[in-house]
Amino acid sequence: GQSPTGVAKDGTHIWVTNFFSKTVTKLRASDGFELGTFAVGDGPAGLAFDGSSVWVANNGANTVMKLRASDGALLGTIAVGENPFNIVFDGASLWVSNFGSNTLSTSLLLVRAQ
Repeated sequence: GQSPTGVAKDGTHIWVTNFFSKTVTKLRASDGFELGTFAVGDGPAGLAFDGSSVWVANNGANTVMKLRASDGALLGTIAVGENPFNIVFDGASLWVSNFGSNTLSTSLLLVRAQ
């Protein structure tokens, strides 16, 4: 199975991480219709939306990926701590909980990554 783990809303769509299939799925919020499934890193867990992009914490890859919300295109990959799990956007920065290294990662580089 896909093992859905994380969920985020981008305004009109719902995004779901699929932990074991290394993908995220974009659904239409009004009826759950699947609009696309996109490859990401190993063990995608948490998701965050920053107003234009969806950020995915890849637990097994120790990375965060930035996807364009409109079409799921990969815009960048950033190394973070060990086993990132949750991610949140506070309006200015992204915060990532790194389960394996007992740390939080935050950086303006995450927001600006292209």
